[in-house]
Amino acid sequence: MAPYLSLFVHESYRKLKVIDPTLPAQLSTDAEAIVTRSRHSLKLFEDNQRGIDGQLAYFRDSITPAHAGRFLNNTWLKAARFLETDLGLYSYDGKIISTTHAATFHMGFDPVTMLTRGAGPRLQSVYAEYGRYFLGLGATKDSDAKTFVSQLDPMHFDRRPNDVRSTKYYQQVFNGADTPDINRLLMVFRGLMNFVNSVINLGADPERIEYTIFKIRFLTLYQVLYSLQILRDERPNDLTARSMRLVERISGTSSASLIMNHASKPFRNTLMHYDLDSRVALTKVDVTQPFFNLAPIYFPLHDTQSFIETVNSCIEETASTLEEWAALPKSY
Repeated sequence: MAPYLSLFVHESYRKLKVIDPTLPAQLSTDAEAIVTRSRHSLKLFEDNQRGIDGQLAYFRDSITPAHAGRFLNNTWLKAARFLETDLGLYSYDGKIISTTHAATFHMGFDPVTMLTRGAGPRLQSVYAEYGRYFLGLGATKDSDAKTFVSQLDPMHFDRRPNDVRSTKYYQQVFNGADTPDINRLLMVFRGLMNFVNSVINLGADPERIEYTIFKIRFLTLYQVLYSLQILRDERPNDLTARSMRLVERISGTSSASLIMNHASKPFRNTLMHYDLDSRVALTKVDVTQPFFNLAPIYFPLHDTQSFIETVNSCIEETASTLEEWAALPKSY
């Protein structure tokens, strides 16, 4: 949940500072920088500061070495060091929802600092700042709320640690041995899609439209779809024929085409930035309706319910195809 919490903090904080420039600082300088890095992790390949090359380099040159430095070459018996691992895989219902590399990426802390022994209090203090910020906005905690967390079944998590050697693992997934850097990021995509498909809506009332759940699911889907399109268009020579076919399958569904239509991007921008596109007449906005009545404006062939069903279908299809893609054929 770290990047989503960071998104809520980052975007609302920007608005608050515009509304009231005299507002005292709500976050420490250090925490604000962490919030910004964490929030931008959701952009994936759309991040205009890093782009594809920058994101691949960040995993290769910062995250992966930090994990290797912390977890490898520690066993006193050198002959046994080949058994050491530096990448943890986290699953729910048998599907990977995150990795230790992805967690480091999404949390926004410096990788080496985050993996230093005794870093726990520092992480705790930053997330306490998040809590105080939300409290200042009027957030309350309902101990009886049926959130997705309260619906998680501990028995559905991995029963034992699933740790691997990253250099070997990244050669055995997605696009194969020639592109471990790309495979690192595709594992992030895989975890995000499985998380929103299998976890974030646990316990949701099918008769009730929950704005925050939808926002998290839609924005994740949008960013993964967009990033796969960027990868296809900018790095086609780095993708195998099988990978290209699967990217085309994900991008070529009618639901993906609807969501990624350029004319609908302002809908994504409203969810992401709390901005209303200036071309939308205020008379059409209804804050009492789901998504402020914007879905039928940007997706005129759908009402709110059919649009939600389309998004849900696209999430399931994208997550399923990423799972298929992650498993290299045995003949590879």
